[in-house]
Amino acid sequence: MIPLRYSCMIFIVAIFTVTVGSGCSSSNKPLSISPTSAALAPGQTTQFELSERKKVTWSVGGVAGGNATVGTIDANGKYTAPSANTSTKVMVTATAGMDSASAQVLVVAPGIVAPTANPQVALYTISAPDDASVTIQFGQTTNYGLTTWTQPAPESGGAVAIFVAGMLANTTYHMQATVKFSSGPTFTDIDHTFTTQALPANQLPVLTATTTAGMTPQSGVEFLNLISGGQVSVGVTDLAGNMLWGYEAPAGVFSNGAKMMPNGHFLINFDTSGIADGAGSIIQEVDLGGNVVWQLTAAQLNQALATATCAGCNITVVGTHHDFAVLPNGHVILIAAQQKVESGLTGFPNPVTVTGDVLIDLDQNHNPVWLWSEFDHLDLNRHPIAFPDWTHTNSVVYSPDDKALIISMRNQSWIIKIDYGNGQGTGNVLWKLGFQGDFALQNGTDPIDWFSAQHDANVVSMNSSGVFQLLLFDNGDNRVLDASGTICGTATPCISRVPILQLDESAKTATIEWVDDLSPVFSFFGGGARLLTNGNVEFDECAPTASSSAIFEVAKTTPPQTVWQMQIGNQNTYRGFRMPSLYPGVQW
Repeated sequence: MIPLRYSCMIFIVAIFTVTVGSGCSSSNKPLSISPTSAALAPGQTTQFELSERKKVTWSVGGVAGGNATVGTIDANGKYTAPSANTSTKVMVTATAGMDSASAQVLVVAPGIVAPTANPQVALYTISAPDDASVTIQFGQTTNYGLTTWTQPAPESGGAVAIFVAGMLANTTYHMQATVKFSSGPTFTDIDHTFTTQALPANQLPVLTATTTAGMTPQSGVEFLNLISGGQVSVGVTDLAGNMLWGYEAPAGVFSNGAKMMPNGHFLINFDTSGIADGAGSIIQEVDLGGNVVWQLTAAQLNQALATATCAGCNITVVGTHHDFAVLPNGHVILIAAQQKVESGLTGFPNPVTVTGDVLIDLDQNHNPVWLWSEFDHLDLNRHPIAFPDWTHTNSVVYSPDDKALIISMRNQSWIIKIDYGNGQGTGNVLWKLGFQGDFALQNGTDPIDWFSAQHDANVVSMNSSGVFQLLLFDNGDNRVLDASGTICGTATPCISRVPILQLDESAKTATIEWVDDLSPVFSFFGGGARLLTNGNVEFDECAPTASSSAIFEVAKTTPPQTVWQMQIGNQNTYRGFRMPSLYPGVQW
């Protein structure tokens, strides 16, 4: 058999077959060989055995006895892989007359570990045939303990490159690839070492993490969306408060929205502070190595809107801000600010420049394909907080049950649901949740127990329509205390809360199922809340003071009990929440 060679970078594939003939042997039983497949490093050996003792001719890749390119095999079936530092797939054949049997040998060259732009991340590259998948295990000893996700080899075989992230700074780590083949065998690479460096100390937040004695927090890592300039803007720590990964904001902007994507990258929204939402915005997709995969500035978004064919898309926006939703089909729903000059508004002179928001659906190629504007669906004369910053939308989530979108509007103190229909819906507002909305409040007093100036509304039940649950961070700014319209902050201080609401869309009731009253804490902006896998609730007090923040994991008891907490001493944390690991689908 003529060897087949495939080349991709340093990757070479050859097929060596061991075949044992059929037909003219002294036994009627067909010849068989074991093992039928094996995975080796260059220069390693393996012994092939036959089902019967017969005089056979051994060949590798069609070459009797093999050679230096495909490997060699002796008369007793001992195979030696080629010594060249390349990856090779070969077939070994044993032949006795017309009788033959074959076995596959997969030769895998040692991987290469290299530094990246991120001083705490290594890039591990190993070549593998097309039927393989690769996982890296790593740790401070050869016991390892942590794993990356598993990635397949390219369609025709070749280099598999995996970022190894989640390591402490200034520490030597061991790492080792495991290559699994669909034909059965598993190859384990040699052990490699890599010494991390540290991010500059003046770029790091001051973190103190504490676990309550006798309590066990949800495992994983802590994701921090820090509000900072010239410092780490998005970071990931372990539960002891050690920085494991960080990314600095571009000059002049800060991060106010970041999430991990299904491909393991982070999508981050940056804009400027102290100006209209979205000013100077930049959306970046960033890999674990700190490389920008793609980015979209406000100017580029406006260029795309100007040529888009979707209804209503021919507008100019200030820029993107606060949040986005990554949909199952690969689309991304953006929040972008739009400004309009309006007249005749209650309590305001003419004219007035009003800032509202639009939702923009970008397809997989980052082109606008759908747009929804709050100016078309809401009453401009309802402006309870901070007008002419009319709505200040700060979160958007996708409802898979009914293909709708749920958005949180801080300056309306409303959460609304929109008929999106995967870009084919009417755009109508299906309901408004909050004070003066469509739902009757249960297990609480209207208006004082409605949320106010909230952040991060997210679905925490298995279903997202009918009867389902929402969790949010209720900041409490301008909370209405009575029917006469008394506002907190004068005689009665404002406080923050973390409620879980059960919504019945048919009966239009909102029942407070659980609440953590954070009194006397008042986090006047930012923040978020998530339901953890272990049933606990984690919430982020973004701004209990002007320059600090705190994150708490609490047991969902009455009263709630603190399980774990992190104090951030020198920055506000726009969002902070637990992630299973730095790899989708992997729990640390």
